[in-house]
Amino acid sequence: MASCKFNDDIIIDVLKEIGNIGSGNAVTALASMLSKKVKMSVPKVRIIDFKQVPTILGGEEEIVVGIYLYLNEDVEGNIMFVLDIKSAQNLLEMLLNKKIKEFDEISISALSEVGNIVASSYVNSLSTLTGLKISVSIPSIAIDMAGAILSVPAIQFGFIADQALFIETVFEEGAHSVKGNLFLLPDIYSFKKMLYGLGVL
Repeated sequence: MASCKFNDDIIIDVLKEIGNIGSGNAVTALASMLSKKVKMSVPKVRIIDFKQVPTILGGEEEIVVGIYLYLNEDVEGNIMFVLDIKSAQNLLEMLLNKKIKEFDEISISALSEVGNIVASSYVNSLSTLTGLKISVSIPSIAIDMAGAILSVPAIQFGFIADQALFIETVFEEGAHSVKGNLFLLPDIYSFKKMLYGLGVL
């Protein structure tokens, strides 16, 4: 299948705007969940080749927390929210108000819920801006080497774009800092639908 390249400046600018709006919605939802004031850095939004993802995450052997959701209905593809271990621990300390040394069942459930909230914030922004109906699956979570976590979308990669929308956002609450890495991977047909919906194709 032909690859889909994000090579038009206007398209990239529009996708970056989705990233900015989604980040704002995510921090609002997170602050509501925590009942605390959460600060957010200006999101770093880039278009990257999928093969760059392991490097961004610290290398294929870097242990990370990955929350993975499928996109359904008018847009199909995948969305991943990935945290390094320190960020995951800081996020849990924000949520649970206690020091985290290991990831137990409660921790896993809490991380999964946050991943769902963050991913849904971006998807809802995309849906609003495009007029497309988009739903997300129940999140799957894994704590593993980055290479192993990325193998799930990689297996499907013949059916989706060879580039991804990468959004890095740093959330801060008190002394806690969380760097969230979000990767949006629409399939090639859904990408074209998104561009029509955004009025840039």
